[in-house]
Amino acid sequence: MTRVWLITGASSGLGYAFAKKALQSGDNVAGLARHIETLEELRQDYPTQLFPMVADVTQKEAITQAIQKVHQHFGHIDIVVNSAGSMMLGMAEEFTEQQVRDQMETNFFGAVWVTQAVMPIMRTQRSGHIIQISSIGGIVTGPMTSMYSASKFALEGFSEASAHEAAHFGIHTTIVEPGGYWTNLYLKLQFAEQLPDYDSYREELSQQENQSVDSAPELAADALWEIVQAKNPPLRFILGSMVFDAALDHTTKKINTWREWEPASRHAEKATPPPEGYGE
Repeated sequence: MTRVWLITGASSGLGYAFAKKALQSGDNVAGLARHIETLEELRQDYPTQLFPMVADVTQKEAITQAIQKVHQHFGHIDIVVNSAGSMMLGMAEEFTEQQVRDQMETNFFGAVWVTQAVMPIMRTQRSGHIIQISSIGGIVTGPMTSMYSASKFALEGFSEASAHEAAHFGIHTTIVEPGGYWTNLYLKLQFAEQLPDYDSYREELSQQENQSVDSAPELAADALWEIVQAKNPPLRFILGSMVFDAALDHTTKKINTWREWEPASRHAEKATPPPEGYGE
């Protein structure tokens, strides 16, 4: 049976590359995005395989209805890729309340609403694969990335917990942590209003050597294709050599810190009976 992909943020960037790879391989794709002009153009080459739909992942009811239409159209949904995302940069105290909420709405809540909407379908099927596009920013943080990383850390925590629940019904979950790719994520980059007190720090950061090397989205699509072919796909998958090394280095440092403070950590726990009157 031909597989059906549901991809959010499918009109550009990694989402578009994933959609094109799936179509070229003979699968069907439901591409969801706020603007679908590029998908309509792609549909000319895949008139029966591609089903574009206008949908904003931050609108819970709208995304639920869109997914129901996809299910009615194809009859099943096999692979879900939560690829819609945005990035805001700035020092933590520079963000407005609305900017913080907007960052979480797209990168975290959007993925939650999609996951909740597809779970009843996949539970009934007793199969499926949910792929959450996180980021190296969901593992390693840095200056000016506090809100972006917060949204990705939240996504990873949600996805790891929900993966246990989904596995009970034969549904796989993979958290994908990409490095840099040449997508419009950078072109649509947003910034918080800058406070003058941070000017010297921003200048210091600008002088640091930038070793980032971005890649073509098609390479990410090829790697994701390997993941969806696997009988036992990984819970976590890092996309990129440089970010792979960064993740290992960061995790090693965390483990070393925990080991350094292990005696104090263990000393802080000792099983005791509940205090008198506890819970009354």
